[in-house]
Amino acid sequence: MTSGEGFSIESTTSLTAVDQTRLKVSKRTGAEKKSHLGQFLTPANTAAFMAGLFPRSNGECRLLDAGAGIGSLTSAFLERCVNGDMAFDTILLKAFEIDPTVQSELRDSLSFYTKKCPLSYEIISDDFVEEATNAIQFQQYNFTHAILNPPYKKIRSDSRYRGLLRKVGIETINLYSAFLALTIALTEPGGQIVAIIPRSFCNGPYYRPFRRFIFAHTAIRHLHLFESRTRAFKDDNVLQETIIIQLERDGQQGPVTVSTSTDNTFTDLTEISWPFKQIVLPDNPEQFIHVPTSSAVTAKLPPAIHHTLDELGIGVSTGPVVDFRLRKYLRETPDPDCVPLLYPGHFNNDGANWPVSGEKKRNAIRYSSDTQKWLYPSGYYCVVRRFSSKEEKRRVVANVVDPSVFGEPKALGFENHLNLFHENKRSLPQALAHGLTVFLNSTLVDNYFRCFSGHTQVNATDLKLMKYPSRTTLLKLGKWAMKHKKITQTMIDDRIQILST
Repeated sequence: MTSGEGFSIESTTSLTAVDQTRLKVSKRTGAEKKSHLGQFLTPANTAAFMAGLFPRSNGECRLLDAGAGIGSLTSAFLERCVNGDMAFDTILLKAFEIDPTVQSELRDSLSFYTKKCPLSYEIISDDFVEEATNAIQFQQYNFTHAILNPPYKKIRSDSRYRGLLRKVGIETINLYSAFLALTIALTEPGGQIVAIIPRSFCNGPYYRPFRRFIFAHTAIRHLHLFESRTRAFKDDNVLQETIIIQLERDGQQGPVTVSTSTDNTFTDLTEISWPFKQIVLPDNPEQFIHVPTSSAVTAKLPPAIHHTLDELGIGVSTGPVVDFRLRKYLRETPDPDCVPLLYPGHFNNDGANWPVSGEKKRNAIRYSSDTQKWLYPSGYYCVVRRFSSKEEKRRVVANVVDPSVFGEPKALGFENHLNLFHENKRSLPQALAHGLTVFLNSTLVDNYFRCFSGHTQVNATDLKLMKYPSRTTLLKLGKWAMKHKKITQTMIDDRIQILST
């Protein structure tokens, strides 16, 4: 390992015991409670890998474990101390754990290590967000090391947590990013932080302030990506794609080591060092974090693909129809006073399938002066699903909207789970709609998108910030596509390769 010489796949006896406790606690904890707390316990192999990312150190260690659970992460860190990888004179640990049902297991885990290394610890049952924000305001705590698996739970903009976080200059929408930002603020210059968190912070507008907070206060040293979305926490049926990140407080940013493995056995572990400009592209105002993988070895598109949507005269928007807000206007069967309402379920690999009977979703929306502001003129559009299924082959799934399929209606409704490409809120030329669809369905675009998108959501902002071929190229691509009744993935990729050179 480049930055973590202490990692070993072989678990020690003590870590095996901790992992057995993890499985026992996981089985006795109901899904509702796990969801309420937003906390899932870390498997031993993952904990050992994370602990192995810390550089070898000595002197005094002031360690923070925010959301300690049964102590899996801290135990893995302390194993490195016991094995002599890190020779600290003293280890002062603060372990935060709000769930009283696991504190006895945590205490047992930590007590074991007081006999093996110079450890003294404090288990804090108070709320970490509240304690941390108070500590930051009064300039308390100054950790040299932090290891954490924070809870995953959205926090409302009007919640007490958001108010507390704003007092210390932190703006974010989820507990996991709040925990990591607070941990950064509590760490001294040069301090090392290793966390396992959802990958969703890497892109999207909602996590922009959090990304900027990371760049302002830390250097990214290591990123590890689990290429399977289902296996990192498979014992708890967690499907969120996760990433391990190593940060250095106030460090000078340099190359970033990116490692990947299919799952937490790490049997196919690979790693490459990347220049930081390949991780965060200099010309991206949103500062998305790209994570190049074995299937996407570069975060750059070919030079011929360099145009913005603004340059092409194309807009992209999220479908404006939020069905539960407009329920009284929706119809299951298209009536004469209605126009088609399109959901992702109306599209498949063969195009549009409308109407669809027997589905929970509606097929039409009433056309009136009350609804016109949510509708688009009939015509050709390119639509992209905002959400892909958990193990979808492609992250970006695009379709052409052909008005003839719907009987040439006077308008079209697009539901909120679709993004649509348009020209100033009007339809696209037919060839352009086809060309955009082919380009977006290419493996080139999918690999590029996976470099920075860690969740199943495809935001309109993500699509707007991408680069595209010229309008002339897209029109040529569309005219080519319109000559074929069926286009395979190989045909798409071969054509894109020709046009992008």
